[in-house]
Amino acid sequence: MQKRKLTAGLLCGALVAGMLAGCGSKDESNNGNAAATDGNKQVTIKFHAFGSEAQQNWSKVISAFETKYPNIKVDLINLSEKGDTQEYAKKLDLAAASNEAMDVIMFSEAGMYAQRVALGMVAPLDDFINKEGYKVPEEYKVDTMLNGKYYALPGKFNPWYVLLNKTHLDEAGLKVPTDWTWDDFRDYAKKLTKGEGATKRYGTYFHGPQGGGWLEFTRLAMANQATGGDYLKEDGTSNLDNPNFRKSIELRYNMEKVDKSSTPYTDMISQKLNYRPQFFNQAASMIVIGSWMNSEIGGTEQFPLNFNVAVAPFPKNNAGDKDTYSMVTTDFYAMSNNSKNKDAAYQFIRFATTEGVIAQEKYVPSWSKIKDDQLSSIIDTILAGTKNPEKVDKESLKRVLLSAKSTSLVPPASYNADVYKVINEEYEKLILDKQNIDQMIKNSQERTQKLIDANKK
Repeated sequence: MQKRKLTAGLLCGALVAGMLAGCGSKDESNNGNAAATDGNKQVTIKFHAFGSEAQQNWSKVISAFETKYPNIKVDLINLSEKGDTQEYAKKLDLAAASNEAMDVIMFSEAGMYAQRVALGMVAPLDDFINKEGYKVPEEYKVDTMLNGKYYALPGKFNPWYVLLNKTHLDEAGLKVPTDWTWDDFRDYAKKLTKGEGATKRYGTYFHGPQGGGWLEFTRLAMANQATGGDYLKEDGTSNLDNPNFRKSIELRYNMEKVDKSSTPYTDMISQKLNYRPQFFNQAASMIVIGSWMNSEIGGTEQFPLNFNVAVAPFPKNNAGDKDTYSMVTTDFYAMSNNSKNKDAAYQFIRFATTEGVIAQEKYVPSWSKIKDDQLSSIIDTILAGTKNPEKVDKESLKRVLLSAKSTSLVPPASYNADVYKVINEEYEKLILDKQNIDQMIKNSQERTQKLIDANKK
C-alpha cells in the first residue's frame, strides 16, 4: 500500500477552515432525525469509497453491518476501483457539486479530510459522540479533531515503525529493540553497516527528502511527540524553532556524513532508489517506514523475502519518554452534511471504524478496544497473504502495533506544499555540502516565515 502525500491541490481550502467550519453545522440541530434507524422502516445509505474488493473487502464490511442493522442497507458508490485517491477526490467533488445523494464519505489522508471540512462538505459528529458517551482519544488511537470538532472517525491504524533485517541483527549480535531512542538507532546502524564500494551494505536507508516529497524524514525527532510533530503549529505559526527539528536534521546528517551508515543522498538521486528494493535486496538492514508495509513484509511476488524480518517501535528522543508516538496514516470516515439519513450514516461510520475493520480482515483498526487475540488474528490474516509469513517475527509486530500512538493531527495549511519545498531545497543544499546545519535551519525558518506572512489575511 502506497503512502498518499499531501499536495497543494488537496489542501487549497484548508486555510479557511476556521472561517468555514460553521458551514458543516447548519444541520446539526436535528441530528438527522429524518433517518429512521428504529423500528422496521428501511433506510438505504450511500457510501462513497474507493478501492477494489480485493483491496478493501467491502462486501465483508457491508454484510456484517447489514446483519447487525437489518433495517439499514448500504449502497456502495465506488469512485475508484483501482484505489486511486486522486481520481476518487475529483469524482467526489464533482458528485458533491451535482448535489448527488451522499451519506458516508471516506477520505484517505489528513489534507483531503481538512479541505472538505473547510468547504462545508461534512457534518460534525460531536452530538452523536456525546450521546453515545465516549471520548474519541480514549476510543481511538488517532485523534481526528479539527477546529475543536470531530468531523470523522478513523478506520485503519498505520503507525510508522522500523523494519529490521533480523538475520543481519543476529549476525551482529543485536537484539530486536522493544524500547529505544534515536541514539540507539544510530548505534545499531553503525554496527550493521558492512563492506565498502558498490556492494556496501548500509545500516539504514532514509527514503527522502528527494524530488520534493517524503519530508517525514526531516522531522523524525518531531514526529515522536504527542503534539508539535509538524513544520507548522496548529495556529499556523512556524514550528521550525523546535529543537527537535534541529535534532532531526543532525541525525540524518551525522548518520550519512559522519558515521557513513545510511545510504548517501547522491546515490538516492542518481540511482533513483526506493525503500522496497533497498530493504528486500538487503542493501540496507533497517528502514523507518509506515505499517502499510504489514501486507508486504512477508515477501511478495515482486520482492521475495530471503531473510528473517522483525519490527521495532518508532524510536524515542529520550529513554525516559513514556509513550511511543509516531506519524500515523488512517482513513477518515465522515458524514455528508447534506445526508438525509444522519442517524443511519453515523451507525455505519461507528461500525466501519470498530467491528467493521475486524470484519474487513485487511487492516489493524484505530479502535482502542480491540483485544490481543483479535489483533493476533488480524495479523495472521494479513501475513497469510504474503509469500513467507513464517520469516516474520509476528510477536515483535504485534507488540509495536499495540503500543503505538498517533501524534496529534495538525490541520494542513493551504501552502503546506510550499513549506515542504523550502525544507527540501535547504536540506539538499546541506547534504550536498553547499551550506552547514546552522545555515540550513536559519534559511528554512526565514523562508517559511515569509510564506506564513504572505498567506496572512
